[in-house]
Amino acid sequence: MHAIIETGGKQYKVTEGDVLYIEKLNAEAGETVTFDKVLAVIDGDKATFGAPTVAGASVAANVVKNGKGKKILVFKYKPKKNYRRRQGHRQPYTKVEITAVKA
Repeated sequence: MHAIIETGGKQYKVTEGDVLYIEKLNAEAGETVTFDKVLAVIDGDKATFGAPTVAGASVAANVVKNGKGKKILVFKYKPKKNYRRRQGHRQPYTKVEITAVKA
């Protein structure tokens, strides 16, 4: 059984047992979170699509850890004007493991 969920402004296709890196949630490691914004549920040949969400469907997940991604460098530069700015950024994430897809 597959489900398409929305969290953090992005959409993910998930099945039971998947491990995802999603935008940071306000949950500690070991907690259980439930995603209620289920856009579609696919079970073999049967597919259910929501308008905009599927009523009564949810996806349960365990939070494995919270962390920060690899550093990216943002470099602004204007030629011949002696303007250079360098800035680093590390995006926070939450690692979750999908435990159940309920439809």
